[in-house]
Amino acid sequence: QVQLVESGGGSVQAGGSLRLSCARSGYLYSTYCRGWFRQAPGKEREGVAGIDGDGITSYSDSVKGRFTISKDNAKDTLYLEMNSLKPEDSAMYYCAAMERDCSRVTLLVDAFYAYWGQGTQVTVSS
Repeated sequence: QVQLVESGGGSVQAGGSLRLSCARSGYLYSTYCRGWFRQAPGKEREGVAGIDGDGITSYSDSVKGRFTISKDNAKDTLYLEMNSLKPEDSAMYYCAAMERDCSRVTLLVDAFYAYWGQGTQVTVSS
């Protein structure tokens, strides 16, 4: 059974930074694709950033240049470094994983992901 556990969320003022982590337990094919999504109240879930087994990344336009996705294969942990945070970045953030081929496009599409974490809340105040 694959489990994903996010951490690192919190409250921060606009312009601040946060680093989210996502630890995995359970077996997954070695070159799986992973991503970060977010959902604000009353809004649809949005793909924020994704990374494939080779380290190729994809970002939504809304976070490009401010957020960085990375992974530590030795620790099997996914990260999302968030800088220059804005109030509109406030949301529940989820990490996800898929065991299939992915592309820069599908990395940001939630329907392709099979495994999800419970989420960590990020609140950015103005």
